[in-house]
Amino acid sequence: MPSLSKHGSQAACPANDAPRGTCFDRLGTNGRSGARHADDAGRCAPTRRALRAAATLALAAPLLLAAAPPHTPRVVSINPCLDAILMQVADPAQIVAISHYSQDPRATSIPLAQAKRFAVTAGTAEEVVALRPDIVVAGGHVAPATVAALARLRVHLVQYPVPVTVEESAQQVREVAAAIGHADRGRALADRILAAARPAAGAPVPALIWGASGLVPGGGTLPDDLLRRAGFANASVAYGLKRWDVLPLEYLVARPPRVLLSVAAAEGGGERGERHPALRRLAGRVAVAPFAARLMNCGGPSIIAAMARLRSVRARVAR
Repeated sequence: MPSLSKHGSQAACPANDAPRGTCFDRLGTNGRSGARHADDAGRCAPTRRALRAAATLALAAPLLLAAAPPHTPRVVSINPCLDAILMQVADPAQIVAISHYSQDPRATSIPLAQAKRFAVTAGTAEEVVALRPDIVVAGGHVAPATVAALARLRVHLVQYPVPVTVEESAQQVREVAAAIGHADRGRALADRILAAARPAAGAPVPALIWGASGLVPGGGTLPDDLLRRAGFANASVAYGLKRWDVLPLEYLVARPPRVLLSVAAAEGGGERGERHPALRRLAGRVAVAPFAARLMNCGGPSIIAAMARLRSVRARVAR
């Protein structure tokens, strides 16, 4: 015999001493127990109160399901630039691990203190699978063996190429955010990036970003787009360099830009080339401004800080 709650309205099966075909309610509508007839098979029909309760639950079920919080996927990133995006659009609890590069002062695009709050991975298939993520986000270059192993183990891998324009980077932000369940945050961050990178008016000033060992970004790169939007003309294009190339000091001395954005100067030291006597003689013609490597290594939220720095230098040169 089914059990009944103290105040339930469920109909009881016939008592032992009741005539066959009789059902009893725990509580009648008048506050007293009442009798009802069973059907031909001896089954007690539900009360009107029970039917009303069932109908109410049926109507409320879609609302209850809609109110339930959606599942946000557990995510592992094996790319430091994607780490920077996750810091802005993901819930901290859903970030299982980030790239080990983000805890390297020379390679990180996020504050070290923030990076150290998370576990890190070198991106091997064994490490990633052990973390049991729902999704893995990576750059365009992942070892084929890792890609194959993740596919074999049915770990969802999404790869994002290096963006070469601000628009591409903003779209990548939207895609990453949507993939981890926060499309609204991605749209908001993309809007901030596009607003920060609104092109400046005025004649462009020749400038060059000079990285470690003379590495410079040429045309068709994201730093090239940032320079143009901030009111500069990328001088590396005039040297005939490739997208990313090394600029010999002789070329720099022969055709110096108006502004030299120095990564070494931002890191508290100077490259040997920057201390060369020939370059020092150009001090009156070339303005050297520190420019951190993290501002040109990645897109995403780094664009906002990079544009602020470039606009500041551009305003100083224009005085």
